[in-house]
Amino acid sequence: MNDTNVKTIDQVRAFLAGTSAVEFSISAKGECYKWIEQVLIRLNYPSRSKTDKGLLLDLIEKVSGYSRIQSKRLVKQYLQTGRLARRQCTTHKGFARKYTRQDIHLLARTDELHGRLSGPATKKLCERAWKVFNQAEYERLAGISVPHLYNVRRSQTYRNVRTYFEKTRAKASSIGERRKPKPQGKPGYLRVDTVHQGDLDGVKGVYYINAVDEVTQFEVICSLEKISESYLIPVLEALLEHFPFVIRSFHTDNGSEYINRQVAKLLDKMLAEMTKSRSRHTNDNALAESKNGSIVRKHLGYGHIPQKWAPLVNEFLLKHLNPYVNYHRPCFFAEVKIDAKGKQRKRYPYKNMMTPYEKLRSLPGAENYLKPECSFQLLDKIAKGITDNQAAEQMNAAKSKLFQTITERTG
Repeated sequence: MNDTNVKTIDQVRAFLAGTSAVEFSISAKGECYKWIEQVLIRLNYPSRSKTDKGLLLDLIEKVSGYSRIQSKRLVKQYLQTGRLARRQCTTHKGFARKYTRQDIHLLARTDELHGRLSGPATKKLCERAWKVFNQAEYERLAGISVPHLYNVRRSQTYRNVRTYFEKTRAKASSIGERRKPKPQGKPGYLRVDTVHQGDLDGVKGVYYINAVDEVTQFEVICSLEKISESYLIPVLEALLEHFPFVIRSFHTDNGSEYINRQVAKLLDKMLAEMTKSRSRHTNDNALAESKNGSIVRKHLGYGHIPQKWAPLVNEFLLKHLNPYVNYHRPCFFAEVKIDAKGKQRKRYPYKNMMTPYEKLRSLPGAENYLKPECSFQLLDKIAKGITDNQAAEQMNAAKSKLFQTITERTG
């Protein structure tokens, strides 16, 4: 293009107006740089006003095809050096390819043979193939870095040869904190576990939710047909309501029946924290598990109870077994001492044996832990209304009637 006659700003403006629908292109970069330099010199760019400089940039952008930013960079280079010159470019081939297609195929074959080991293990295999077994084809792969080995595995060449699918991994639930509760002598820190009554010919039996307070051993057991949310949440709400004190913490194992958003929402409403057992710490929920044997299994056994009897069993638990356990059944309470090595040693002296309700009453400031609708005057009426023997007789009679009803109507 011959534009040597364009020597004024008016001519530039007319040129741009007359070529608005025309696209220009200069194929060689060297020629393009030379043309831009000539335009800047011929039209005396440094002495022009801001508006005129904008027109000249429009001209350069229009003819060269460069963006506005690139055009400004070239003009800046001209103003700083007085000339435009292309900077040193890379070689024609650019970065040489170190690992060939054959190397990638060899890596894919190695992964297939060994079951796609980790990056370091695969690198070590390649090193051994070259250095120990003198396999010449592994010469280049023996020096591959671990990060680049993973890059090669992600390459299209590798995936064309061997496609690898990882199994879906279970994601650790973010619900609940994995730690042991620290009640510090305050009631309201529950240990919760699920007990299954057993199967019969593949048919599931009833389930129990067993919740035990860590400090007082106050215990509430409920029965339900299934441990799905629709059955669990209403029963769990009723269970928490039966405790006379405010619930502060809810600790379970890692079972999905409790570690879910519905249970978390229920506890949030009660302002209670949720914790769950730590891995390789089998004692975190030991209290609830020991009560499973000494209370649930002792009184309800191991025999199969069909799920349809869950409401009847639950009625027995709430009216008879729970009151008996909490108000009329004594249990040991630990006395903790620190030995010379700093380890906690638990002792169970006879003087510390009492019912869970008596333990609750013995706590300093016990009234402050009760729910607003509860008082020790009301609870004393339950505890002293009948003797321990009478409570046991009533509980045993109700239990016999329960199992007799289930046996007669099931058989």
